[in-house]
Amino acid sequence: MRYLDEQENSRTIENTKGVLRYLCEHLNDKTLDSITKSVIEDVRLHKKSTGVKNSTVNRTMTVLRAVLNAAREWDWLDNAPKVKMFSDDSARVRFLTQDEANRLLSELRGELRVMAKFTLATGLRASNVIDLRWSEVNLARRTAWVKAENSKSGKAIAIPLNDDAMRILREQIGKHKEKVFVYNQRQLSTKEFTNAVKRAGIENFRWHDLRHTWASWHIQNGTPLHVLKELGGWSDLKMVLRYAHLSSEHLSGYANNSKQISFDDKILSYPQRKTA
Repeated sequence: MRYLDEQENSRTIENTKGVLRYLCEHLNDKTLDSITKSVIEDVRLHKKSTGVKNSTVNRTMTVLRAVLNAAREWDWLDNAPKVKMFSDDSARVRFLTQDEANRLLSELRGELRVMAKFTLATGLRASNVIDLRWSEVNLARRTAWVKAENSKSGKAIAIPLNDDAMRILREQIGKHKEKVFVYNQRQLSTKEFTNAVKRAGIENFRWHDLRHTWASWHIQNGTPLHVLKELGGWSDLKMVLRYAHLSSEHLSGYANNSKQISFDDKILSYPQRKTA
């Protein structure tokens, strides 16, 4: 309860509560000093056995680690046990080709289609698109922004708007006084999106992969990694390096640095088989 009190202003507080309810099912009869590595491992393996992804297990374990570390800071624990994580399957990069994107958009309907187009134009996360307010948009300066409390990194993000994003926003004017997108749900309709993906003949694709698509297209068109980091609001360059393999243009200028090295042609030529 003390940990929740300290996290009350976190934008992920409801998710944290859900994780803590799960943890209480397994740790409610434990004192802090009896939560050993072995106990933690049992919890980790049980969560994995429910069929969820590694990234979901890791989010659960991250909350447990945070609570234990907080207890150490409050002098309720001498030492916080190490909490192991699974390899993160969220590092996957699945992106659409232009043709696939057009097929998907043709299958989406209404505001979901508009929001998908806006995501492909800006790379914004789903929650930031759904919650975008007109007060956070400046059409004259071609800029939108995500407030720090709504940002995954905890920092405010300025979003430059390209021509596609500007056209979409202008079409949304007058639909709602406060919200940019007239979507009556706090979370996306995954069922509707999944069905559209299937109809488009696309496999292994989810909404967040629209953000991956946006980032991948940027890299393929020459956007430097450090610029993409700022555009996408990532706090760590490591998150952007997952896209680095999609372009080698930043290396091309160095490819000829070995041209001063000379080789004896005989070294590089294969011996010829003698013929009778």
